Amino acid sequence: MPFVKKKFIAKEKQRAFLFLVRELGYTQKEAQRFIAKGRLLFNGEAITKAGTDIEGEFEFIYFEPISKGLEPTYVQERFVVFDKPSGLLIHPQNRNTSYSLIDELKYQFGRDANIAHRIDQETSGLVLCARDKESERDIKMMFEERDMKKTYLALVHGKFENTITVEEPLLRAEDESAIVRMVVKVDERGKNSKTEFAPLKYFKEFDMTLVECKPYTGRQHQIRVHLFHVKHPIVGDPIYGQSESNVVRFLDKELTKEERIKNSGSSRLLLHANELEFTLYNHLYNIKSNVNFEDICLKNIGL
Repeated sequence: MPFVKKKFIAKEKQRAFLFLVRELGYTQKEAQRFIAKGRLLFNGEAITKAGTDIEGEFEFIYFEPISKGLEPTYVQERFVVFDKPSGLLIHPQNRNTSYSLIDELKYQFGRDANIAHRIDQETSGLVLCARDKESERDIKMMFEERDMKKTYLALVHGKFENTITVEEPLLRAEDESAIVRMVVKVDERGKNSKTEFAPLKYFKEFDMTLVECKPYTGRQHQIRVHLFHVKHPIVGDPIYGQSESNVVRFLDKELTKEERIKNSGSSRLLLHANELEFTLYNHLYNIKSNVNFEDICLKNIGL
C-alpha cells in the first residue's frame, strides 16, 4: 500500500509542522498541507492545525511509493517520460489506491519528482514528469503557455474521410443532474476549445478509422467530446455515445466487460497519447511512444 501509518516520537514539545520539517525533511508547505489533510494523529485523533504542539508518541500517514517495474520511455537530467498503460491512474484517488503512476515515478526518481500534467485513467500513452521542483514549475508553465504540442491516436466508429478542425466550446456542468456533472458537453457557455483531426487508416471490416488528433487547448475530455460531436465516438468510450442508463451503470461499476464491448466496441478506451513536442531549457524535444497503437486496437476489437 502506498499510504502507510507509522509511529514517531517527539522527544520535546514542538509545533507539529516543525517536526515534519526537521525530522522527516518535508518543506513547510508540504508539512502544513499534510496536517490539514488529517494525516498526523495524536492519541488516535487527527491534528489539523499545523501550529498545534505535540510531544511524545504520534502517528503519521505518509506516501511510500512502490514499483511494479514500469520503465520510463525517455530519461533526461531534468525530466522523464512514461508510456502509461490504459487503466493506470496518474495519482491515487484516495488512500486505498494500491498503485498509480506517481508510485513508479517517486520510487525511481525520488520524493521531489512529480507528474507535470494529466491524461485520463483509460487513456494510454506519454506522460511528462519533472524530476525536481524547479523543473516541475518550468514544465507546468510551459503547459499553461501552450508551448507543448501533443498528438494523440484514436480509433473511432465510422469512416472518417477528411481532415477537419473542430472549434466547439466545452462545458463541465455543475448545477444539473448527477450524471451531467460527470461529463463534458459542447455548449456555447463553455470554454473555447480546438482540435484538429486527420484520418490515417480505415478498417472496412469493422467500419472504424484510425485518426490522428491534435488538441490546441487542454480541456477535460476534449478529444472524446469533439469526436462524439462530429458523430465519430471513440471505440471503447463508455460515456460519450452511450445511453444515460449505461453511463450510470459504468460510473457505478455495474457494467460488465461483455456489455461494454457490445455497447462501445472495446473493453478499453482506444485513445493514446502518441507524441510530445516542446522546447525546454533551450532544447527542442520530440518524443514518440514506443507502443504500436494500431496493434493494440486490432487486438481489442477482436482480430
